[in-house]
Amino acid sequence: MADADQPGSGETTLQSVQEAQRRCTRCVDAGYLATSNPVFSGHVGQRILLVGQAPGPVENDSTRPFAGRAGRQLMRWFERGGFAGEADVRRRVYMTSMTTCFPGRTVDGRGDRRPSSREVALCSGWLDTILGLLAPRLVMPIGSLALARFLPGRRLDDVVGRLFDASGAVVEAPGVVPVVLPLLLPLPHPSGQSRWLNDPARVRQLDSALSRLAPLIGWSESG
Repeated sequence: MADADQPGSGETTLQSVQEAQRRCTRCVDAGYLATSNPVFSGHVGQRILLVGQAPGPVENDSTRPFAGRAGRQLMRWFERGGFAGEADVRRRVYMTSMTTCFPGRTVDGRGDRRPSSREVALCSGWLDTILGLLAPRLVMPIGSLALARFLPGRRLDDVVGRLFDASGAVVEAPGVVPVVLPLLLPLPHPSGQSRWLNDPARVRQLDSALSRLAPLIGWSESG
């Protein structure tokens, strides 16, 4: 990803990347958005990366990832998974998304628009850079759009409740066998618009995923 807002090789610190990302207008220049307002949060030393789909209107206004209703649900899930509350999650987890600007509402106004593949491509360099700088040991893709980035060709039904390494191989537990880092723990999207969790079997898959999370938190920060 090379443009005027992308830091050069001599200044690729996390802070410089974040400053450049907040100035990004690639989707505006391409005609997808009227204005840009990248939303993400995190700091040096975080070894857990959360990747969602895109900010919503609440996140756009607050410039705070997962600040709306879906975010509150996600934080409840994470408390079940071993975090001590929302402040603990935000202290320990870098939060970003496949596109970091609010894509706007759907034509019928009933929900948020899913970013197009071209928008995802325009934003992908920022995610690639963050992955390189943070070197996270655990990545949690949230929803199908993020899942396609990290485990292409897989469905939520096939992956939620299971742990994978970066090659796509199933991992029973970190440290048991050699793995290609980062480990991947996919989760469904917590949005109320999603119907994925209407199936009780899928709720059990989510429960299984959250039961795996607690030992992964400490493991991620130990390396």
